[in-house]
Amino acid sequence: MRLLLTGANGFTGTHFSKVASKAGYEIYPFQANLTDCHAVKIETLKINPDIIVHLAAISFVAHGDADAIYRVNITGTRNLLQALSALDKRPKAVLLASSANVYGNTRVEQIDESVPLLPANDYGISKMAMEHVARLWMDRLPIIISRPFNYTGPGQDPKFLIPKIVDHFIRKEPVIELGNLDVEREFSDIRAICYIYQKLINTPEAIGKTFNICSGTAYSLRRIISTMEKIAGYKIDVKINPKFVRPNEIKRLVGNNQYLHKIIGVQKYPCIEETLRWMYEDSLKTYS
Repeated sequence: MRLLLTGANGFTGTHFSKVASKAGYEIYPFQANLTDCHAVKIETLKINPDIIVHLAAISFVAHGDADAIYRVNITGTRNLLQALSALDKRPKAVLLASSANVYGNTRVEQIDESVPLLPANDYGISKMAMEHVARLWMDRLPIIISRPFNYTGPGQDPKFLIPKIVDHFIRKEPVIELGNLDVEREFSDIRAICYIYQKLINTPEAIGKTFNICSGTAYSLRRIISTMEKIAGYKIDVKINPKFVRPNEIKRLVGNNQYLHKIIGVQKYPCIEETLRWMYEDSLKTYS
């Protein structure tokens, strides 16, 4: 089965390609510039896919170019959906990766899919708009929208929080500068995320629906640091750098996965120590 994959060279795309290939999919990494409507149409027609997994996006919340965020995340998705709707053969599934950032700051203990969307940054706004754009094609394409909460694993850019922390321990740095230590986040394992994506594109009941992709477990940065100290065998001095404290910081972001599990079955999620140890040992190979 032909699977068109955008963002194939990115962090999630690299891991998902391995999972999907093992499952028997023929992976076609999408090469066209998503903001070029004509180029997107030409390549989509050429691939003529059975399944589409759209992961390409500007995903770094602190990315400095808001215009680029909106062009890639909204217009790029629109161009892809328009090209897919013009295919003679209707795809079996189109999975679009949105983000839990669409929820913004909320007082809900565990966020389910019914919680109002109140994004607190340009990235979250762009993903919310992308979801609304996708609904214009819901009657013509078998769209599935995923809202992944934070996740991590080997190969993630060090500008993201967990890889940054792991990298400091790999290099045995005595000090690390961080922002707000009181935030709480899910940090799911990339392996779990990729497996869930694979399950969704193979589940007809998922079509036309939106899902939180999450473990339902939050971790404080203090716990991440203490776990890494245990893994690396030494203590690090944590300093707060005001430059890393965002004025619109989302304080707590934890998801409810009951609806997801109802549709695809209950999933298992590696614990944070297992994920951090995997990242640490993988990075050690490269560093040495």
